Amino acid sequence: RGVRVKSAEFVKSSTSVEQCPPARYPEFAVIGRSNVGKSSLINMLTGRNALAMVSKTPGKTRLINHFLINGAWFLVDLPGYGYARASKGSVVEWNRFTREYFVERETLVTVLLLVDSSIPPMPLDISCAAWFAEAGIPFTVVFTKLDKRKKGASPSDDNIAAFEQVWLGWACGYAPPTVLTSSKSGKGRSELLAHVAQLRELFNK
Repeated sequence: RGVRVKSAEFVKSSTSVEQCPPARYPEFAVIGRSNVGKSSLINMLTGRNALAMVSKTPGKTRLINHFLINGAWFLVDLPGYGYARASKGSVVEWNRFTREYFVERETLVTVLLLVDSSIPPMPLDISCAAWFAEAGIPFTVVFTKLDKRKKGASPSDDNIAAFEQVWLGWACGYAPPTVLTSSKSGKGRSELLAHVAQLRELFNK
């Protein structure tokens, strides 16, 4: 129930938590290192090819973007972290309002932390997961690019195992839910939507 996406619409972009839409619906925030495939996953998840901007230039998302799904819940696109070309001041500003959103947004159900499965675990991803764990913010690790293998890199299975069993256990002390996805093939779409639907039911009770 609630797994199908019948409608998806952009609502607004915000530069602060205060500017976000009224906290009426459960929210699922999407975040990840720049170039992790965040926009592609949002488009794949909603079945709308142009809902979120897809660009080869990392760091295009610099605002809090709310998308209303089925008129019942929000998918929230947040700025990626680790964008080297942004000025130091911009990086600090992104981090500040992103952290405020995580801590202050009362309708936030969970954070979907996107991790590129085609490369070994990155320190930025581990630091982000550790911060969520320390702050007590629920998160789900969504592995992206399952069908992609970069030259000289370990297979996706090895990278995922390293993240889950070694890095994540060391950083967080527990294993959060994980979903494996590929925006290119659509793999993991139904599983991720089912996960979101289950969490919405728990949140609404």
